[in-house]
Amino acid sequence: MVVPGYRTSCPSHHHHRQQKHASNNSSDAIGILAFEAAVAMSRLVSLHRSLSNADLLQLRYGGMHSAGVAYLTSRDNHFLLRLACAELLSDLDSVAATVSRFATRCCTDSLLSFERKYADFKIGIAVSTVNLVRSLSFKGAERRVKQMEKCVATIGILLREMETLAKLEADERKIESTSGWYNVTLPSLQKSPTAFTLETKAQRKTVARLKEESLWCKTFDEVVAQMSPAVLAVFARICAVFGSFVPSLPLVLISPGSRISFSSCVPKCRIYPRLAGSHNASEWMPLAEASGGRRMDNKKCLPQNCEWKENRAEASPGMQEGSLKPSARTVSGAGLTMRYANVVTMAERIMRMRSGELDSGEGDEEAARQEIYRLLPTSLQVAVRLKLKERWRERGSADGNLSEGWREAVQRILRWLGPVARDTMRWQEERALDRRQRLKTNPRVLAWQTLLFSDREKTEAAIIEVLVGLSCIYWYGDHLDSALQRRLG
Repeated sequence: MVVPGYRTSCPSHHHHRQQKHASNNSSDAIGILAFEAAVAMSRLVSLHRSLSNADLLQLRYGGMHSAGVAYLTSRDNHFLLRLACAELLSDLDSVAATVSRFATRCCTDSLLSFERKYADFKIGIAVSTVNLVRSLSFKGAERRVKQMEKCVATIGILLREMETLAKLEADERKIESTSGWYNVTLPSLQKSPTAFTLETKAQRKTVARLKEESLWCKTFDEVVAQMSPAVLAVFARICAVFGSFVPSLPLVLISPGSRISFSSCVPKCRIYPRLAGSHNASEWMPLAEASGGRRMDNKKCLPQNCEWKENRAEASPGMQEGSLKPSARTVSGAGLTMRYANVVTMAERIMRMRSGELDSGEGDEEAARQEIYRLLPTSLQVAVRLKLKERWRERGSADGNLSEGWREAVQRILRWLGPVARDTMRWQEERALDRRQRLKTNPRVLAWQTLLFSDREKTEAAIIEVLVGLSCIYWYGDHLDSALQRRLG
């Protein structure tokens, strides 16, 4: 979005660049690309936080012990770690692609070669950048992350102010297209023409000031110089964390002073740096022990709900020539991920409404039940009906004492199925195209924590039990209430 009357570069910055580059070949200000740069920075900050000691411990002793993940996806922690590594590397590759595009418009030779430098890093070749690699400390990464956080926050404010200005200018154009001020009826125009004009001018000045203070007026050299070391540091961190489980990653040695360096002959490596005074910190692990004394065959290690897809043409340097994707046996492979996540979250909502935890109006519960039925595939609708017929034949329709038993059974299933469904919803929201959502810097949900890799047969069996239980609660509970009312009447 470009504000009329304002240039996409700043005169003061341009003058400074002319002094610094007398040859007049300096890169321009990035302008509107500031939003793309901010999105890339927010992903780098998110990746950095995802690889922090605290988040890794939470992942290791929290997420991987989730009953829903263990039952629906896999109990193999090494496999889950390889999935996590693949997803993080994919995110980092996306950021690196953005930095590489920006680097093509830089003036400094060392920045122009970022794409080649990143490719060398991924295959463990750091001959031409050995000094840079040794300088990548965690303290330095933390400092860069804080700088990028400030840049992202400023761009977020700029985005809001530009949207406000766009609304004011739209109203201004409506006024100009009519014969007079009072012929326009808009909520924002409940003020005098003078006050409105002053407000618009003040908003333009605010937007101009924020542009000068944000990435908008920075050069491509400045932006790439800020992001490129962070990309390399995050990659080195991924190697240090997951190297024991993904043998194709370059070996990374972390010295006691937190210096990072690559090596082709390191006899030992760490899963992640030791936490001082913590019994949870990982010990040094011989590489041969971590990989079983040989190079692991990923095809033989995969559970049945995943498959190894050969993809030699698009294989990333330093990685296996292939890519993990959900098989046809999974919920994602059947294209039902979001539908099933919505079914489970709505079932949780109905349970909260029936227990009084959630306020609901008349007809809300019935509307939710109808929506669940609409979301179900035809095969699941038939399965639920058949299961209900079996239950009613066994128990009869007048056994109101079963309501409480079914309530406990449904709650027991939702305790482990609900978190996976909610994480699926969050995973989808985090990858939405909404610009404000993409500027968030919090660690993201990983795909294996969701229904994407969940076994379809197990997931559908659990959903059927939940829906049958809800129907029984609805039937038996209402039948018991009706019988009590008739008795009291």
